Parts: sequence; C-alpha cells; structure tokens
Amino acid sequence: MTREKRHISVKTIVIHAVMVFLGLLAALPVYLVLVNITRSTAEINSGLSLLPSVHLGDNWRVLNSTGFSLPRGFFNSFFISSLTSLCATYSSAMAAYGVYMYQFRGRRAFWGLIMFVMLLPTSVAYIGFFRMVFSLRLLDSYIPLIVPAIASPAVVFFLRQYLLSLPVRELADVSRIDGAGEFWTFNLIILPIMGPALATQAFFIFLGAWNNFMLPYMLLSDRELFTVPMIAALLQADIHNVDFGGIYLGIAVSFIPAICAYAFASRFIISGLTMGSLKE
Repeated sequence: MTREKRHISVKTIVIHAVMVFLGLLAALPVYLVLVNITRSTAEINSGLSLLPSVHLGDNWRVLNSTGFSLPRGFFNSFFISSLTSLCATYSSAMAAYGVYMYQFRGRRAFWGLIMFVMLLPTSVAYIGFFRMVFSLRLLDSYIPLIVPAIASPAVVFFLRQYLLSLPVRELADVSRIDGAGEFWTFNLIILPIMGPALATQAFFIFLGAWNNFMLPYMLLSDRELFTVPMIAALLQADIHNVDFGGIYLGIAVSFIPAICAYAFASRFIISGLTMGSLKE
C-alpha cells in the first residue's frame, strides 16, 4: 500500500470514528429518556442508569392521573402544529416570492425590517402579546397561537434565498404569456417547484409548534385545550411531589409525531437545506 493510499485510509477511519462518536453523543439523551420512562421517581433520583427498569406501566398511570385525556392532548397539539405549519409556510412563501419578484417602493426597507425582526428574541414580546390577546378577549383560544404564524421572518428569509436557485422569473414570464394571472402563477407554477424548501420549513415549524410550551401556558387555562407539553408539566405542579417517571414518559410520547413528521419529510429536508444556502 502506498503512502498516499495509507494516508487516505487513516483519514477515512478518523472521519468515520468522529461521525460515530458524534452520532452516539446525539443519541445518548434520547436513550436516557427512554430508559427513564421505565424507572420510578426514586430510582431516577438515585442516579444515572443505562439499564431499563420495570415501572413503565406505573408511569403511564401517573401520566394519565392528571385528570386529562392524553389522546385529547395529542389532538390539540396536532391541530395547533399542523395549522401553524400550514399558515406559516404558505404565507411566508407568498412573501418571499413577492420580495424576490417585484420591484416596489420600500422593497429594501421591507427586507431590512425582516432581517431586523429575525434578530429579536421572541421572549421580549411576551408581555405585550399577552396584553393584546387579553384586550381582544382571545384567552383560552387557539387563534393567538395559530394566526401570528403568518408573520415568520426567518421562514421568509430562507425561502427567498431558496428562490435564488430556481428559474423563477423565466417560469413566471412564460406563465404570464400563456395568460395566467399572478395568483395562479404562484400556486400552480412556483409553489410546486419550491417543494423541498416548503417541506423543510413545514417540518421545523411543526416541530417548534409541537414543542412550544411557554405561549400555550400563558394563554390557555381550560384543561380541554391543553397540549402534550402542558400535560407533562402538570406532573410537576407540586414542587414537593414531582413524578419524574411520568414526566419522562410525557417527553418520550411527544417524540412520536416529530419522528413521523421527519420520516415523511426527510427526503426533502437535505435538498431543501443545501439549495437554500445559496446567496446572491
């Protein structure tokens, strides 16, 4: 074996070893959660363990002892997450298309505003947002959790960058020559070719909405409207009687929709991320 081939072989081994190590490091927290759903609170408090226990059934009963139906929580979370994902993806695609295609007065200022809002942490708006929702009498409603999703600066930015890699102007011109209006051009010509980017953003928006705890916790008090993260939080309402086994089981159960969504969108995500990384 020549020195060059030996050097390539060693380099390949090192790269694969690092990838395996990073993969195990990323999978370790998930594995610990799956182990802890089988352990009692006393066992969890006793220290770390890599071996499962026999208290999965007990933790399931604890999780359902909150007085709230877990299937109902799944439905609520799925309803909020799916509508949020749909609204944010479609409206952001329209905004990105408009900023990219049309030359209008204030276009640069509008794009600068989008970039500025991206830099602001969402937590700074919580107090003002709660006061506005309260004044509109929309507490205990899903409207303030879904409707604001139509304004998603980060998604607009990503989709606009993605459009740079597509022959959007040419396709739009051809569609106009054939007599199609702007609305039909966007929905029937442009939107389908943005499939990978839309699937990528829809997945991340769905995941963020599914795991969102703070806003639903602020705005919802009716238990019939509670989401899965809020059900898990009910188990630690009493600081002196926290059932960690049930909490871990609630966290593990909340993994299921994310895994299903990723399995559905995985073939689009990589291509959507790589093509969306192009810059002007």
